Amino acid sequence: MRMETMLAENINIVGEKARYDAACKKLLANKVILAWIMKTCIEEYKEFSIKEIAERFIEGEPQISQVAVNPDEEMIRNTKQFERDEQIWEEEQITGTSTEDSTIKEGTITYDIRFHAVVPRTGSLIKLFINVEAQNNFYPGYPIVKRGIYYCSRMISSQYGTEFTNKHYEKIKKVYSVWICMNPPKHRENTISRYIVREESLIGNVSEKRENYDLMTVIMICLGKTEDDKYNGILKLLDVLLSSDKKAEEKKKILQEEFHIEMTKELESEVSQMCNLSDGVEQKGIEKGIQKGIEKGIQVLIADNLEFNVPIEKIKAKLQKNFELDEMQAQTYIENYFAANPKTI
Repeated sequence: MRMETMLAENINIVGEKARYDAACKKLLANKVILAWIMKTCIEEYKEFSIKEIAERFIEGEPQISQVAVNPDEEMIRNTKQFERDEQIWEEEQITGTSTEDSTIKEGTITYDIRFHAVVPRTGSLIKLFINVEAQNNFYPGYPIVKRGIYYCSRMISSQYGTEFTNKHYEKIKKVYSVWICMNPPKHRENTISRYIVREESLIGNVSEKRENYDLMTVIMICLGKTEDDKYNGILKLLDVLLSSDKKAEEKKKILQEEFHIEMTKELESEVSQMCNLSDGVEQKGIEKGIQKGIEKGIQVLIADNLEFNVPIEKIKAKLQKNFELDEMQAQTYIENYFAANPKTI
């Protein structure tokens, strides 16, 4: 029986998982998929067709895991460097949006997908900064909505030096952070929630132009089960697209027949690749579970036999017979057991 250390197993699984995650992001970054998200969740686009949104309003190619979220703390602490860069920013002419936040050295956390979209009927090239994040763990140790708000804040602050300089805050562009949660708790399945900035008059009755404060929105798309009556539209589309249960041909058929998504060679290839990687991740998980079960059984056998004072050589022989180990493998398991349980020696 082949033996692998837990580290080696984890490296294999993480490698497969990373490739699977990358394939998911690549699928979501297709303009037609982004257009579906925009039409359903972003009010500026609800009156337009999927085709119009994809062809007219999404600008350039979406960036996948390229732009870092966190600023360089060393630069923030370095006052002289910060002041020098600030002066440069003010002197340079703004030519467009930088592909990175304006810092010397970025952190390792990146936006999954980030792209720019032109706002319809504005008469100018006003842009929306939108990032889409696929979240598999709904409880990562913090509320996801807070992370979404943080991402929005970073996307706004990073506009300094690219969209505006000095005190021209009127040029700040609106940002969206969209989260697709694939395994939400039951009470949030098949739901879409929006978190926005609103005006509230505490004394008197005044009204500020909405565009002056409506600058960030977090969208939470929580996927769910097929038997729910809300399982349609974008919820079904994303569930089918990201499903680890459906095969590639089934996915392609649903996307074509129900959502009228043309299967280009590129999109077809990406769907197939994600399905293949999904199978690989699932198989690796099964193999890891089996291996852990075997190792647990070995530990129990050793512990039980030691409790009844069975000689080490006999324990070794039982391991070889029951778990199809050679002598060296059995000896290694016994030594590892004693290393982890020194009081049994």
